[in-house]
Amino acid sequence: MRSSQYLALPILASMLLLAACRGEEQAGQAPQRPPAQVGIVTTQREALPVVSDLPGRIAPTRIAEVRPRVNGIIVRRVFEQGSDVEEGQPLFEIDRATYEVEVEAARASVMRAEASLLRARQDAERAQQLVSTRTTSQATFDTAVAALKQAEADLASARASQRGAEINLDYTTVRAPIAGRIGRALVTEGALVSLSSTEALATIQQLDPVYADVQQPVTELIRLRQALANGELEQVEPDVAKVSLMLDDGTPYGEPGRLLFSEATVDPTSGQVTLRSEFPNTDGNLLPGMYVRVAVEQGIDQAAIAVPSQAVQRDTAGRSQLYVLDGDNKIMLRAVTIARTVGNRAIVAQGLEPGERVVVDGFQKTGPGATVEPVAWTDPTAAPAADAPQDGAAGADQGNAAAAPGAGAADAAPADANATPSGGDATPQGNAPAQAGDAPAGQTAE
Repeated sequence: MRSSQYLALPILASMLLLAACRGEEQAGQAPQRPPAQVGIVTTQREALPVVSDLPGRIAPTRIAEVRPRVNGIIVRRVFEQGSDVEEGQPLFEIDRATYEVEVEAARASVMRAEASLLRARQDAERAQQLVSTRTTSQATFDTAVAALKQAEADLASARASQRGAEINLDYTTVRAPIAGRIGRALVTEGALVSLSSTEALATIQQLDPVYADVQQPVTELIRLRQALANGELEQVEPDVAKVSLMLDDGTPYGEPGRLLFSEATVDPTSGQVTLRSEFPNTDGNLLPGMYVRVAVEQGIDQAAIAVPSQAVQRDTAGRSQLYVLDGDNKIMLRAVTIARTVGNRAIVAQGLEPGERVVVDGFQKTGPGATVEPVAWTDPTAAPAADAPQDGAAGADQGNAAAAPGAGAADAAPADANATPSGGDATPQGNAPAQAGDAPAGQTAE
């Protein structure tokens, strides 16, 4: 009896081992997952603008303080505060009584000088007749001529005084020195104003067009000028450079601007240079002091390599990386240097060559070393023709149907891909299908 039990134990172990081997063989014959599908772009050199995104503030094109030009009491304000005014429009009225009297006195002085001139002219003519008949002396004639000239000078002086009095009388009406938008009145009726006053009556700002003064670090400006001097970039003239503006809330401003000039001095406190651009402001939405961001085109890179910004990844140190495909459609993680961004595209300065395939979409389902199925990536923000997306989608569906062994396998692959992140470590699981496809199933199991 005991010998029968001893004999049964090896037989049972052999049966269990045989069942395990058959299970492994069946597992090795299970269908493999197809490679993950990723959207890629093929890099190429192209001419792209070098655009600097700079912070700045809005400034009026013209600004003037309204000041009195004569002394007196403000008797009336004749403008609406916060309104648009025209050049020469009356704003304040100063008491005119004193200046009207001065004008009358000046006119009387002119009349007196005219009478004196008439008498001096008659005396000179009479003396000339007498000296010609030798009835009077030459000295008497010379005195008469001198008196005539003095009378003419007195009349000119009186007329100048009259003109000055009339100007002062006109200055009692304080007018707008420029056209623009006037702010609040800083004085009221009854206030005494004078030429020596340090306080303005109001301020006028011209708001159409407006200036956008932005700050650029001098180091960045030097690098840009060196690239232009070395021929790496093509010069863009200020009058043709594209300039756009974005409001503080991120809303793009609808009107394009133009670059006017760059300051020739550097701010010693900030190490920055001021660039001034001009924008139309017909709607009055841009106000002085408003914070804005201005994109200034400062050159053309004729051999730029650009990739969609969403393809750029960052490591823990903040360095830029890209997923690049090799010749076997395997993913490689490549460290690159991003020079700048233009819209939704990143300009790669180092680490990428023309003709390489960069993964833009779908890299979340896989990882470095995995074999993938590349498909052409299309920008979802672009506006292609209405029929183009449908045709492309149909072509992609047909290609996927031909590549898949069956409906069940096609359905299983997305399910596995979606389940991968829940496993804990996404990268090893994403690499497992690619390795299984490259090596026999038995070796993978080992």
